[in-house]
Amino acid sequence: MPDFFDALCRTAQKTVATGYYATFAQRDEPPHVASTLRLSECVATCAHLPLIAEVKAASPTRGALQGNVDAGEIARYMEAGGATGISVVTEPDFFKGSPHLLQDVRSSVSVPLLMKDFVVSECQIEAARDAGASAILLIQALFDRGYATCRAQEMIDFAHAAGLEVFLEAHTVSEFEHALSSNADLVGINNRDLRTLNVDLMTTKEILEKVPADGRIVVSESGVMTPENAQFLRRCGADALLVGSALMRAADVRLAVERLVRAV
Repeated sequence: MPDFFDALCRTAQKTVATGYYATFAQRDEPPHVASTLRLSECVATCAHLPLIAEVKAASPTRGALQGNVDAGEIARYMEAGGATGISVVTEPDFFKGSPHLLQDVRSSVSVPLLMKDFVVSECQIEAARDAGASAILLIQALFDRGYATCRAQEMIDFAHAAGLEVFLEAHTVSEFEHALSSNADLVGINNRDLRTLNVDLMTTKEILEKVPADGRIVVSESGVMTPENAQFLRRCGADALLVGSALMRAADVRLAVERLVRAV
């Protein structure tokens, strides 16, 4: 079976090589003021279920999620529904995203923003900063497979120096252990296996049963469709959730967010 994660990473390398992200990285300007918003603090102090709602135009498994996506409008509905933060997928090939989407969202909401992409180069972090992100998603497996220009810790340090928090994603016990040993600000467990795109909510349960999080902020990602899913993942030990497709496909985005944040 082809490994889809390899295809994602190779495509990211090619996109970086074209200079795509460099057009968004204004090196002669200071970091965007929005990067001072701290996603980790908002999650830690949230009075209800912390939810990072995700804006994305498409997915490899579902295709286009909404026609003519108005990222700013959708983000406003998510914020109004109680989202603690908003993730914006900026990968252009498989997810039809762009840092422009992140810029649109930044001008529309006041909550912290996470730029979600397949980060293989420091120039993507610069683009995140200058598009208005508060945090950047990094994927442990991407570094383990040697697709990035540097090691995970070096990329984390670069992001911190740029004023961004780091959300480091894992899918296996080994990756989770590596993530916990880093100084990432949040640690994610992706219930989706990016090699096959299969989703299993038991991934979060099984990892947290084997490896204590030791007080770190743990975010469970992918596969949440109902309040019952949210309740299950919280019982497993997840501090927060990241939800995308279920919200993007909802007829009423605000109501869909409200239902999840009130689940616990």
